[in-house]
Amino acid sequence: MWKIWKIFDPRRTLVALFTFLFGLAILIHFILLSTDRFNWIEGPRAARKAASITIEMVPPTPAAIVKFAA
Repeated sequence: MWKIWKIFDPRRTLVALFTFLFGLAILIHFILLSTDRFNWIEGPRAARKAASITIEMVPPTPAAIVKFAA
């Protein structure tokens, strides 16, 4: 292991590693914030509201009405 640290400068290597990991963490958090399910800033209300809008826009099929009435 000590031969690897003779090739690479430990300070520069660790700074590069921590910078990469911080950038990856920020990217993952922004991806999660862009979804309806995992958006912790706007909360679950936004997901329910989005789901109710899509459900209201789809009219019921005649077969579903017959099954529901019976």
